[in-house]
Order: sequence, then C-alpha cells, then structure tokens
Amino acid sequence: MHPPIASDSTPETLPSTAPVVPLRLGIPLKAILVLLALVVAAVLIWQGVSTGGSPDPTQPGTSPAVAVFDIAVLVFREGLECILVLAALMANMVGPRSSHKLPVIGGVCVGFAATLTTWFIATGIVHELDQSVSALNLQAATGLLAVVVLLVVMNWFFHKVYWGGWISMHHKRKRDLMKEQAAGSEGAGRKLVLGLGLLGFASLYREGFEVVLFLQTYYLKMGGLIVFQGALLGLVLSGMVAVLTFVAHRRLPYRKMLVLTGILLGVVLLVMVGEQAQEMQLANWIPTTNIDALKAMPDWLGVWFSVFPTVETLAAQAVAAILVIGSYFVAQRGTSASPSEAAAS
Repeated sequence: MHPPIASDSTPETLPSTAPVVPLRLGIPLKAILVLLALVVAAVLIWQGVSTGGSPDPTQPGTSPAVAVFDIAVLVFREGLECILVLAALMANMVGPRSSHKLPVIGGVCVGFAATLTTWFIATGIVHELDQSVSALNLQAATGLLAVVVLLVVMNWFFHKVYWGGWISMHHKRKRDLMKEQAAGSEGAGRKLVLGLGLLGFASLYREGFEVVLFLQTYYLKMGGLIVFQGALLGLVLSGMVAVLTFVAHRRLPYRKMLVLTGILLGVVLLVMVGEQAQEMQLANWIPTTNIDALKAMPDWLGVWFSVFPTVETLAAQAVAAILVIGSYFVAQRGTSASPSEAAAS
C-alpha cells in the first residue's frame, strides 16, 4: 500500500504559497472562446455539407481533424499530470528555497530533450520495420500497442495509486534530500541539486514516453505533419495551464480537469479500438462477420467514430467501454472506503 499523500500535494487543488487569485474569464477572453467555437462549428458544418461527413484523408488539402484532436487531447492530459506533479513539488520552494526550482526546471528541460530523442529512436525503429513487414501487419501491431498504452493512460482503476503514490513518492524523495542538506552531510548540496534535477526529469519523461509510444500508430498512418500539429496544439494548451500555475499562481481544479480530459480520452479509446479491430481484420488477424441489419449505416460513423457494421469491431468497443466504466466504479467504491478499511488493506 502506498503512503498517504502529503497535505500539500492533494490532486484536487494544489497548495498556494502566493495569494490565490480566483480564476475568472474576462469578457474579451470569453468572446475569443466563443469565436473559436463558432469557427470550429462552421468548419465541421462546411465539411459535412461538402463531403457528406465522410472526408477522405488521402485527398489533397483534406485535414484529418479527428487525428489532430486525439493527439492534442492525449498530449494535454499528460501535460496536466506533469504540471500537477511539478506544482506539488515546487509549492514550498519560496524565499530562501527559491533556488531549488532551478535544478527541477533543468531536469524538466532534459526530460523534454530525452522525449524528443526517444521519438526519433521510436520512429526510426518503425521505419526499419516498415521495410521488412507489410504495412497492414505493422499498422495492426503498432495500433494494438497504442490501445494498450491508452488503457494504461486512462488508469481509472489505479488512479488512487497513480495520482497518490506517484506524487507521494516524489515528495518523500524531496524530503529526504532536504533533510540531508539540513544535516550538513558531505556533498549534500551537490546531491540535492542532482536529486531535484532527477525529480524534474522523471516528472516529464514518464509522461513523454507514454505519448511517444501512443503516437507511433498515428505517425505510421498519417505522417509527421498531423502528429506535429496535434502535439503542438496539446503543448500550447499545456503551456497555458503551466503559465497560470507557475507564473500567475492560479489554483486550478486539477482533478476535475484530469477527469474531463479522461472522459475525452475514453471517447478516443473507443474510436481507436474500433479502428484497431478493423485494421486487424484487414490484416487477416481476426475474422470479419458483417451485420446485414447495419449495412445501411452512414459512412461518417466509420470515419469519425470508427463504428463499423461488423460483430468484431462493435464487440471490441463494447468490451473497452465496459472495462473503462466498470473499473471507474470499482475505483470510486475503493476511494469511498472508511479509513479503517483502507488501513487494513
């Protein structure tokens, strides 16, 4: 059983060592958000009228917006988790301890560079495999890996361990480093800098590694441009939250934001599972059993939501939905247990 989270690292809201300013949207910002929403709606309506809701990504000038959105949501959620850990770690690094932020930030920068390096290594491996393995088999294999990674990312069942244990472990390590420095042990200062740097590195690279694995299937099917656009959008959103957290000292409802993006990722998961099942059918990994009653299903359901009139694809999506929803309720039941029950476990 993981140790309890320190009181200054609760995922609901992060501690604030600076005056907390309520987060309110001004009229100009609201107008911009409404304008952006109208633009997005107009694009979707135009696309629906011009292509019947079934765009062909192979046509010149056609942008597979769903893939970009999927990538952006994943990157944004992983970015939120990274910000949550870093904000909890640096909450009390004020005054004389402000200098402790520098090694953490340095570790984050190294973690980002390591993530980019991992991306190039992973894409190089996929490219080499593409020379010796058929495209259908390689897409099916990488897609299956992406689904497994996304199931882990959802982690509803382990969310208490994931949020609680992960942050708690970082806090314990930070406290140990601080105690060593306070005791004045030989080399404590150098060890503190290195230790804090490693904490910053681990906070970012853990999330970055998950994203790299997940994006390989999109890179294989859509190419680098779509992946870049989605990742860039997710990084921009994450950067906005980071600025609010570390610069404007806003206290945000991180748990609610993580749950919201988790729900969006649940939708992404169902789309990916349906798409993955179809790719496995095309590669002859699994059989294809058509459902005659659903043959009149509009094409846009397959393009946008990967809903196809076959037993295998619909069954796979149903199983994924049951796993996610069921594990969520199991986790909720576990978190509602009494303290005595939790201690006994």
